[in-house]
Amino acid sequence: MRRTFAVLLLIGSLALCAGVAFAQPPPTAQSEYVPAKPGTATEQLPAAPLVIAAYAFVWIATTFYVWTVWRRLNKVEDEMRALERRAPRTGR
Repeated sequence: MRRTFAVLLLIGSLALCAGVAFAQPPPTAQSEYVPAKPGTATEQLPAAPLVIAAYAFVWIATTFYVWTVWRRLNKVEDEMRALERRAPRTGR
């Protein structure tokens, strides 16, 4: 189970690194003042790396949550089987 968690952690970190790799370099600096024209975007933040990172985080968090619920459910089922073995049988 630790191996599964390590693999999921590795996949998540690779996804985050891939998101950073797609980041665009900043534009070159200007040597003089140029007034902005109305209706033109002066700065844009690339959305793709942020979206990829957000989806990676959500999937990793969801997978981790499902994994912990699965483990707890297995423990409860084991305890129920143990109680069933110890309980006296009644002739109903």
